[in-house]
Amino acid sequence: MLCNKQNMPTPPDKRRDAARSREAILDSAERLFAAQGYGATSLQEVGAAAGVSRGTPSYFFRSKAELYRAVLERSFGQVRNAVKSGRERALKSGEPPDVVLAGAVGEYFDFITGRPDFVRLLEWEALQGGGQLGELAPHLDAIHEAVAAIADELGFGGDDRRQASQLVLSILALCCFPIIHARTLIPGLDGSADDPAFVTMRRQHVIDLVLHGMHGRLTPAVSTPNRSEAS
Repeated sequence: MLCNKQNMPTPPDKRRDAARSREAILDSAERLFAAQGYGATSLQEVGAAAGVSRGTPSYFFRSKAELYRAVLERSFGQVRNAVKSGRERALKSGEPPDVVLAGAVGEYFDFITGRPDFVRLLEWEALQGGGQLGELAPHLDAIHEAVAAIADELGFGGDDRRQASQLVLSILALCCFPIIHARTLIPGLDGSADDPAFVTMRRQHVIDLVLHGMHGRLTPAVSTPNRSEAS
């Protein structure tokens, strides 16, 4: 019997190679889009940086616009997964609200400072009017997840959930600013985003600032050990 090669399954090695190539393209595209923006980045540059042939990015993503959206979707998926895992840990901890909030702020800070390309992608989008983000549901899902996490972790309900939205916005601003202005304003403050001592000091400062700002607004309900079951 003759075999139809078109209907034969792709061998596992080829599937793994394809998956690796796709991830390499996404990694390179993220770095290039973050460094020089969407308009200044070409598919040929991405292919060269990823170590694949010129036509491979187009094979996987068809166009630069689709590749860019895939980069953004992956980034926001990582954000959402990080927030969800942090939320689960906090709800199971049974710690008092100030400890939970300090841990949440520290995790947000570590995630953001560990992914400067993600912050720069957001800045490019903001400068360009957010056109691509307007077509993406994942970025809204990630924000909603962050607000829900803070609200659940700190026992905010009803109208207090608006406080959670403001708190998330403040945390993001405090964490992102040193990355956004790493080459503009931070050097004038005798700091460097590449200096571990500066980053550690900034991390603790953000935690202290948020805790001080929320003093008196946190309820002991967070510390009940069965909150994870109630949620």
